[in-house]
Amino acid sequence: MAENFDIVIIGSGPGGYVAAIRAAQLGKKTAIVERENLGGICLNWGCIPTKALLRSAEIYHNMKNAAAYGLSAEKISYDPSKVVERSRKVANQLSNGVKFLMKKHKITVFDGDAKLAGKGKVTVTKGGKPVADLASPAIILATGARARALPGLEPDGKLVWTYREAMVPPAMPKSLLVIGSGAIGIEFASFYRNFGVEVTVVEVMDRVLPVEDAEISAFAKKAFEKQGMKIMLSATVKAHKKGADNVTATIEAGGKSSDITVDRVILAVGIVGNVENLGLEGTQVKVEKTHVVTEEWGVTGEPGIYAIGDLTGPPWLAHKAMHEGVICVEKIAGLKGVHAMNKDNIPGCTYCLPQVASVGLTEAAAKAKGHEVKVGRFPFIGNGKAIALGEPEGLVKTVFDAKTGELLGAHMIGAEVTELIQGYAIARTLETTEAELIATVFPHPTLSEMMHESVLDAYGRALHI
Repeated sequence: MAENFDIVIIGSGPGGYVAAIRAAQLGKKTAIVERENLGGICLNWGCIPTKALLRSAEIYHNMKNAAAYGLSAEKISYDPSKVVERSRKVANQLSNGVKFLMKKHKITVFDGDAKLAGKGKVTVTKGGKPVADLASPAIILATGARARALPGLEPDGKLVWTYREAMVPPAMPKSLLVIGSGAIGIEFASFYRNFGVEVTVVEVMDRVLPVEDAEISAFAKKAFEKQGMKIMLSATVKAHKKGADNVTATIEAGGKSSDITVDRVILAVGIVGNVENLGLEGTQVKVEKTHVVTEEWGVTGEPGIYAIGDLTGPPWLAHKAMHEGVICVEKIAGLKGVHAMNKDNIPGCTYCLPQVASVGLTEAAAKAKGHEVKVGRFPFIGNGKAIALGEPEGLVKTVFDAKTGELLGAHMIGAEVTELIQGYAIARTLETTEAELIATVFPHPTLSEMMHESVLDAYGRALHI
């Protein structure tokens, strides 16, 4: 006989486990099904352990530049196995933290593969053997996504890596080809380059970090090239040949072809949704380009079935999945006053060196939507705290509607901008205009002062440049 729950969630990534916690807070009897590790890709193989790796790279970079701070550091070296070990310990700590939260909130966790088995029913199996039958009027799909493979250049785990292999290298390669310059590709490119690996990045679009504002992308490209990365834009990998311990790739750019031989290749060309083996075939759930189509609140075409996170549409970000999980559950529970998600207010962060962060519309997107814009800019070199930190390279850019003063977008590159961007995200959520931002007192000396100065610059009032 099936065990009854108010809500059943399939997948325990950021969207799934947060949805489960919120459901439990609302008094709902909740179950979550996870086939691998609690916390999903983000906590175990994505957001968190990659930041641990990047932190090691950042410290190593600072150690190599100790002389610039009046310090002396000799015979600087690193142990790749210990760098990876620290990253894995961080991941395990957080996965265990999710396990504790599930127990704290009395959420029932099933270890296995979940499959829809008729209206309001889910079967759980492990290794092909039955584990449990669940029944619930509300089932939330939060199965996430996985790395997309290029036809003919499928990852083999040895020479051609996905993010998983790239996070646990048995040894540092001497050379690396990164295919794709989105957040994942550039973060790995930055990590390996800071440890001295010769890195080439191939991007099919005409700029790196193509979702970012064009001005920020151009700034980033110069910074990466200054670090010694080779960036190839409007380029594609047409062929490759695997050797015993290397890969020779044929790259076409500008109508010309060239060959490059590297120790390893990282594929970072997007994601595909985990829609297989969920039992969607007998439902009205619609799938487009491997992702489940949803309406507001995570509603799918099948009554009682919801979907959140990377399984659904962009942006594919953990914090978007978390918020989707919360509002989906609150709507199922019948809470009043639940606000729908405005995806334009979701900040995006890339943890490369230098960091990149943004929220809202790019300057080009704002103009394309018909806005007359006022644009403000402020460079890190004009900020006392940035100079004191030894981080004078960067830019803060703000885009306003010239008629209403609405903050349309904010775009940043430089030290710690992934922490700063939330200020603009709050401003967007509160529908703040330039008047409130100009009237706000920013603390001195801080990097955040540049956010104020960028706003002032948009209105011809910048003080320190």
